[in-house]
Amino acid sequence: METTFAFSLALSALVGFSLGVFGGGGSILAVPILVYVTHIAPSQAVGMSLAIVGGTSLTASYAHHRKGRVRARVALLFGGSGIATAFLAARLTHLVTGSFLMSSFATLMLVVGIAMLVSARGAKADEDDAPSRRPQPIPAVLAGAGVGAVTGFLGVGGGFLVVPALIAFTGLGMREAVGTSLLVIAINSAAGFIGHLEVDGLNLGLVVPFTVAAVVGGVVGERTARSLSLANLRGGFALFVIAVGVVVAVLAFTGARAASLSSVAESRVAAA
Repeated sequence: METTFAFSLALSALVGFSLGVFGGGGSILAVPILVYVTHIAPSQAVGMSLAIVGGTSLTASYAHHRKGRVRARVALLFGGSGIATAFLAARLTHLVTGSFLMSSFATLMLVVGIAMLVSARGAKADEDDAPSRRPQPIPAVLAGAGVGAVTGFLGVGGGFLVVPALIAFTGLGMREAVGTSLLVIAINSAAGFIGHLEVDGLNLGLVVPFTVAAVVGGVVGERTARSLSLANLRGGFALFVIAVGVVVAVLAFTGARAASLSSVAESRVAAA
């Protein structure tokens, strides 16, 4: 039990590290960690993930703010448009099975991992601080609403969607998009967490230490981002996310199959 808890803390620190470096990506690992390592029910793990990711993102955003990399107005516009969708989507989590939830997670992890791997090839462009496009408020609001829905339903920060959307629709450079995305994640996570809180209980005995570990990882990640190539880090982390996505897919499939076989067996017994 102690070994499992210590391993969960280490993985939580990895989640925070990714948030600090990339402004997203690592939050997608939080729910699988809580489900498969800490053995929390999927629907409850989503709510707990939002508390951990939200708290870590808020702390990490302050570190980026001190470096002038957070645009508060942009974050409020983008994050504010996702508050309602995050809250509503959080209520939908409890209407689906755990296997469906984890299958959705596996699919998202594979998509995100591949996208990160492809984007790592554009190292020079990604690390450019100069704005590349004119701001587009309406697409930014629509994208923010979509990200909020993903955050509330799956318990992920959505930074892997927020960062490219900020670059595309608000004219921010890569490093500003990373810092601003953390504040957006904190806003969406808070809205989604409130939606889950009305249904699920909150295990403070797990949330608090996991959040602390993630915050420490976030601080280390933010400092690492100052000196290392984001592209090189992203490429390695993308492969890790893809590998975990494959494992989650296999576990979700075998779990769903076992549940299906059990259901068939119970039906035959009842019929007999």
